[in-house]
Amino acid sequence: MENKTNILIKRLDCILYYADLDSTNEHGAGWIGGNAPVFFDNHSDLIHDHNQKYVFYLSLNHPFKPGSMISIFIPEDRDEHLENNIYPNCSVKVIEHPISAESTINIFANSSLIKHIISAGQLTSDEKSIDRPFLIKVGGNPRLIQNEDYYLAKLKEESFSFFFQVDEDGYPDTLIQEDGSYPFYFGSLYIFAKVGTEIEHPIAGFWQFS
Repeated sequence: MENKTNILIKRLDCILYYADLDSTNEHGAGWIGGNAPVFFDNHSDLIHDHNQKYVFYLSLNHPFKPGSMISIFIPEDRDEHLENNIYPNCSVKVIEHPISAESTINIFANSSLIKHIISAGQLTSDEKSIDRPFLIKVGGNPRLIQNEDYYLAKLKEESFSFFFQVDEDGYPDTLIQEDGSYPFYFGSLYIFAKVGTEIEHPIAGFWQFS
């Protein structure tokens, strides 16, 4: 697939996504806030770790695997979240699973976020994306907040490549509750994966804030 090559190998292009409060939009690519996918109703064992509870962040239809979805969960304990932000000790959970509708059960809901639909992705050149806001950027080159080698060292050692990022600078004003907080302290989350003929093992590489 030429698009995949240009996006994840040559990194000449990228896909940008935005958040839309209009919940009647049935052509989106997922959602941020709200309830976790129904897939997790009977799979809480995949999420919670012993006494560490997690809350749902977002789900995105996999841009290169029809029928698959990627869901992200973050620790409920903000100290745990803040102290473990770099792979291999990043506490954010990234799980690939079959596409699933939003659950009616709010066991993972994040009280800080108001559900928004994630728009269908827009293909653009990576160069043109440099100064554009976005909620999610798939492929191209990551827009880093802190350009320090130690964030990438272990990922490079284990042959992980940048897959996508979620940038809180791209949040619409309607996403955060009045008494809520930014999950990544007005920062950005960077997802990595093994990129070859297939895209495998998506993980949370790190998250940063200024």
